[in-house]
Amino acid sequence: MNRLDQKLISIWTRWGKRVLPFADAADDNLPLSRLLRLSLIQFSVGISLTLLVGTLNRVMIVELEVASTIVGVMLALPLLFAPFRALIGFRSDTHRSALGWRRVPYIYRGTMIQFGGLALMPFALLVLSGALQSADWPSWIGQISAAAAILLVGVGVHITQTVGLALATDLAREDQQANVVGLMYVSLLVGSIVAALAFGAFLADFTPGRLIQVIQACALITLLLNLIATWKQEALNSGGLMADQAAAPATFRQSWDMFIVQGQARRRLLVIGVGTLAFTMSDVLLEPYGGQTLGLGVGTTTRLTAILAGGSLVGFTMASQILSRGSDPVRMSGVGALMGLPAFAMIIAAAPMQSASVFSIGVLLIGCGAGLFGHGTLTATMRHAPKGQIGMALGAWGAVQATAAGIGAAMGGIIRDVGRSIILSDAWPPVTNGYILVYLLEMILLAAALIMMVPLLRRPKAVAGVAPRA
Repeated sequence: MNRLDQKLISIWTRWGKRVLPFADAADDNLPLSRLLRLSLIQFSVGISLTLLVGTLNRVMIVELEVASTIVGVMLALPLLFAPFRALIGFRSDTHRSALGWRRVPYIYRGTMIQFGGLALMPFALLVLSGALQSADWPSWIGQISAAAAILLVGVGVHITQTVGLALATDLAREDQQANVVGLMYVSLLVGSIVAALAFGAFLADFTPGRLIQVIQACALITLLLNLIATWKQEALNSGGLMADQAAAPATFRQSWDMFIVQGQARRRLLVIGVGTLAFTMSDVLLEPYGGQTLGLGVGTTTRLTAILAGGSLVGFTMASQILSRGSDPVRMSGVGALMGLPAFAMIIAAAPMQSASVFSIGVLLIGCGAGLFGHGTLTATMRHAPKGQIGMALGAWGAVQATAAGIGAAMGGIIRDVGRSIILSDAWPPVTNGYILVYLLEMILLAAALIMMVPLLRRPKAVAGVAPRA
């Protein structure tokens, strides 16, 4: 057995880093076990996002018979906090706790806000559904309570995700930051997939009691995962961190002014917004498009989520491997946006061809392109962040990305409904016209993002003492 163990260890040492994605991000100071533990923050974010956007969306509309308009407004409430991610990142850059931490206290605060929203949510939903209503419990109380619970969960997710990424960036070597960020987002996707499967199994026979158990279990799991993830991750009274804090501006306005003038930051944020909008307008339309246009069953269209997530995993893996060798992240973003053009063209062509295979390949390419684009823009933002402002830079990226994603999902539904009366072609049924209009608009937005990227490919100029990060 000893010889066998030694042989297995030898094989892992030689091949493990080549086979396991992002394993080469680890080093002696940041071993893979510590990286995987830190990625549990993103895993818990994936659980919460799946609960809000997937499970609760369906449960409130179908089982609890809540009006879809009310549900849509409630799920959009966390977007109100998205623009504040830059402020949260700045605060975590400059915070000085009594113990010497700056990131961990904000992760704990976000975790407790998220836990509070999940603890309140099941009872608010029961009041909203009418199960606990009486003369003393009018319906508007349930609506306000459910909205408050969803808002708290969303705020907690924004805080923990932003500061968690900043902490991971602090711990990683600069040449391995792309791999570390890729690992964080792969963990988020894995958390979403695992949560979707688990929720589907536990709520197969839906009852209000099971709903309470599932949501309360999510609250407890989120709390435990974030505590495990942050345990002994941030050093106390670190000299390097204190030096970064001394270099950071004293106020958010000063920090923002320093950030926005360097390295064409405005153009980068605009590219992030336009590209994200282009990739997310079809998120809520792919499954109904497959059902109404190609006649696919519920089980088949449900697998589209896994195909999309699988494409994103491939995109993140490819981007991390290439960017870790020093490649230009803006070019990587351009490759992702360019990949989206034939992907949406294939989805449009699947309707007259009546080909489920062409449709599935198009969905896979959309996920891969979105992964390349997201990883590239995030890495570019990190590399151009001024010293001591990585948290605010990541917050700015997250604010633009989250806001654009929410607006894109809303616009996709509106344009699809409005465009149903527009006759685009006789090659597909009239019900398809609204979908095709959305996909065509996404292709136009991707082309616009590619055009806006061109000046970013030029060598950046130093601005007033601020040098871009290598």
